[in-house]
Amino acid sequence: MTAALDICNLQTWYGESHILHNVNLRVQAGEVVTLLGRNGAGRTTTLRAIMGLTGARKGSIKVNGAEAIGLPTHQIAHLGVGYCPEERGIFASLSTEENLLLPPQLAGAKQGMALADIYAMFPNLEERKHSQGTRLSGGEQQMLAVARILRTGARLLLLDEISEGLAPVIVQGLARMIKTLKASGYTIVMVEQNFRFAAPLADRFYVMEHGQIVETFVASELSAKMPVLTELLGV
Repeated sequence: MTAALDICNLQTWYGESHILHNVNLRVQAGEVVTLLGRNGAGRTTTLRAIMGLTGARKGSIKVNGAEAIGLPTHQIAHLGVGYCPEERGIFASLSTEENLLLPPQLAGAKQGMALADIYAMFPNLEERKHSQGTRLSGGEQQMLAVARILRTGARLLLLDEISEGLAPVIVQGLARMIKTLKASGYTIVMVEQNFRFAAPLADRFYVMEHGQIVETFVASELSAKMPVLTELLGV
């Protein structure tokens, strides 16, 4: 069975700095996988490397069997990959609905999620659909950043710290969103510092340290791995 994402021996640089060292990571279609690690461990760089947003890359990054290591970012996106960066990237001068309507549909991808379905998943966005991006709360901006990707038709979602700095009630809403997307067949790779948020959602975990994968385990092994996670992450 072809994996939705298959990374083999990935090495990445920012200028002269060698950041990722032979990262191997495999995500099956419909899985939720979480990258754990301390700040600076290489988790965000891994997501950026998948999208071609780092410096030099070596190794292999396959998206649904298609090699992406040599492709520019826009072509990687057209393989059906959506990236939600930590900074969200909302267009402040546009309304919520204009932000949602802006992204083009990905060629060859399944049809993007309809506005009505997005508003059903994120009622807050429908209530604020005429509000400018600058007038949205942090939680609403995060919902909009994810919803905008869903409009494109991307089915492999890379989510970077989507719960950071948000109120607990908003974080609970994001957890419900991830469960809904998984039930609809989306594949999700999350970078998360909020272990309590990520732990109940993920099928599998990869732990990174110093640009390398140092542990990998499935959800059923979480309890047994807690001593290791406490040592590596301080959770």
